[in-house]
Amino acid sequence: MDMLWNGWGDPAKAAPLPDTVTGLLRDLLGVKPRSTPALGLADLRPPAVTARPAALKALAEAVGGEEHVRTDAESRIRHTRGKSTPDLLRIRAGDVADIPQAVVLPAGHEEVLAVLRACAAHGLAVVPFGGGTSVVGGLAPRRGMFVALDLRRMNGLLDLDPVSRTAVLQPGLRAPEAERRLNEHGYTLGHFPQSFEWATIGGFAAARSSGQASAGYGRFDEMVLALTLATPQGTLDTGRAPRSAAGPDLRQLILGSEGAFGVITSVTVRIRPLPETRVYEGWRFGSFQEGTAALRRLAQDGPRPTVLRLSDETETLIGLAQPDAIGAGPEQGGAGPEQGGAGPEEGGAGCLAITGYEGTAEDTAYRRARAADVLTACGGTPTGTEPGERWAHGRYSAPYLRDALLDVGAFAETLETAAFWSRIPELYTAVRTALTDALTRAGTPPLVMCHISHVYENGASLYFTVVSAQGEDPVAHWAPAKHAANEAVLAAGGTISHHHGVGTDHRDWYVREAGPLGVSALRAVKCRLDPDGLLNPGVLLPTD
Repeated sequence: MDMLWNGWGDPAKAAPLPDTVTGLLRDLLGVKPRSTPALGLADLRPPAVTARPAALKALAEAVGGEEHVRTDAESRIRHTRGKSTPDLLRIRAGDVADIPQAVVLPAGHEEVLAVLRACAAHGLAVVPFGGGTSVVGGLAPRRGMFVALDLRRMNGLLDLDPVSRTAVLQPGLRAPEAERRLNEHGYTLGHFPQSFEWATIGGFAAARSSGQASAGYGRFDEMVLALTLATPQGTLDTGRAPRSAAGPDLRQLILGSEGAFGVITSVTVRIRPLPETRVYEGWRFGSFQEGTAALRRLAQDGPRPTVLRLSDETETLIGLAQPDAIGAGPEQGGAGPEQGGAGPEEGGAGCLAITGYEGTAEDTAYRRARAADVLTACGGTPTGTEPGERWAHGRYSAPYLRDALLDVGAFAETLETAAFWSRIPELYTAVRTALTDALTRAGTPPLVMCHISHVYENGASLYFTVVSAQGEDPVAHWAPAKHAANEAVLAAGGTISHHHGVGTDHRDWYVREAGPLGVSALRAVKCRLDPDGLLNPGVLLPTD
């Protein structure tokens, strides 16, 4: 199944907002219904294919036949840009100007190399395409004629080594299918980002993905033991041992490179035994500051849960910590006191934390009990397993909620960052203030929510959600706010991205974060691996 062309995921899972939420958006933020009817896929008029017939023939020869080179309008539209809010707003408005010339589907490493050779010979840029879930402009190259290199045919589990507990996966394998195949052998990857249902193994590696259970399983880049990269200059193989002192680790050069250096064609990952038990529960804290201190204690001194996250007061009050309960009262699972909210006598909803434990029954029970001691000592109040189980049930629902907000005329977008623990309070305040001030000046005062999404011994990630009215030109309306938030992130000591990646949206700030010498070094790598600048031009690094 292909993802919805103008939204997220499976159309069957999309649901309209409750009338109560639509009314709240109108009254609180001035959200107005759309004035124009929604466009259908058949209403879009993409530019015609202008690539020479010889180029298309060479691509077909590279991948074993014309059936694996698609030039029809629908295939090209479905590979236009990613899934950021500006991406969706543009395609919903009928803007498909930067559409690929063709969608090419290789079946293996050698065919990828052949595609790259054909594209070099005919002057076509190449955008690797996995699940299409980028939210930072990672699929929007700065070059006219390009092809989308769809890796869906490269979707195998090539090897599983139970002694070493490793698996070799192809890049086009979607996360749910990867989990299913590993589960059949009694293992899990343990990587469950919000994009889990649609993202691919190659995409996880290319963007340095971080899953919602990273406190227990680690980030995806920590799971990767070896990579194979196809480049216009040949093959790069990295990783032959779990750790090595044989020079700089070239795996780290490929991880996070977002298709700018080459096309990842296989990934060797560590795997873990399937957990015997999973338990998720909720905790309430009086303030975000109090909850942050509690999470830091667990991250630094343990015992660390598998899942550990904290919503601020606004996110808790709105109920975004449990997206499938938005608009529901306490009796339907909304954020009442028993779900981690607060009654009137408590002066608000407080902050909801979610803790999750996976592993053997004995280990899970031990860590859960010891963590409860820490959280209680830090001022936390347990709210039972219902909030945690509801979060687990709706953990992939937020992108569908974003689509529903866009449908009724609201603007909704997310951004994330990370910093050392000592910088978290300043970073939190700076980004919230930047977003609020910029959108208020634009005449669309926002609702800004935040949660700590990932924790480490030395710091944490902040994940912001912004909702406002769309304004007359919603894409232009968002640009100054995004710019202000990016500036605030760097000024407050944060990284421009913790797990969404760089793409084109963060590229200029990434250049500043990396510094001139760092960027020059990366340019030298790209020049050696991709001398004609064919691979995802303008993504990660500027083209000029």
